[in-house]
Amino acid sequence: MRAILTSLDRRWRRRQAGFPPLPWQTYLFITANIVLLSALLLDQPVGAGMKHMAPPIHFLGRMLTDFGESGWIIVVSAFLCIEGWVGSRLLKSCRCRYQAAIASRIGGFFLVSIVLSGLVANSLKRIIGRARPVHFDDWGILGFSPFSNSAAFQSFPSGHATTIGAFFAALIFLFPRYRIIFAICAIWLAATRVMVGAHYPSDVVAGLALGAWFSFMTAIVYSRYGLLFKTDENGWPIPRRPILRK
Repeated sequence: MRAILTSLDRRWRRRQAGFPPLPWQTYLFITANIVLLSALLLDQPVGAGMKHMAPPIHFLGRMLTDFGESGWIIVVSAFLCIEGWVGSRLLKSCRCRYQAAIASRIGGFFLVSIVLSGLVANSLKRIIGRARPVHFDDWGILGFSPFSNSAAFQSFPSGHATTIGAFFAALIFLFPRYRIIFAICAIWLAATRVMVGAHYPSDVVAGLALGAWFSFMTAIVYSRYGLLFKTDENGWPIPRRPILRK
């Protein structure tokens, strides 16, 4: 552990100068306004029409929504991180050790992004205590019971959407060439939480944004240490080397 901390300290000292600032305040302001607009324009009609949703839409949502369960991603990420680290120490070939180290860092990147964003999302859900759409007739879109331990009042933000946002944002940073595909997948999978009646649109938008922000911040930290990412001239983290080669 001491050797790892010493290595990270050396990496930080080599790269601590010359990082261009990111206009994160602008992106945060835009994100907050998108969440607010979705709450004002979409939550009411979705809540009122939830009982009349077409069965095929509900069926599609039930088929896909479990992808947002964080458990399987955490297990796979932890396995990749640990196995990669062990391989980087035990394998004989320098090339294999390097590839194992990259795999370990990728696993750690997913693990940190999803675990931290999930902890924050679950904390916010309990603190805010927003009623789920199934209670729309009784509570409307502004029904709140802060610090409630009831799942019926844990709608904002969506935990599934947070996991999906963190997962696909991490993929976008690792494989920017396919960012449009990953973004579309994230939107569709997150929307299944609305299809199954578990969340309002603003819950889903907030969850996607929260997860994506955590992957973004984790990528920034990685780039500061020269792990997986480097910082471009605009301050954005980009892959140090292509992970998928032609």
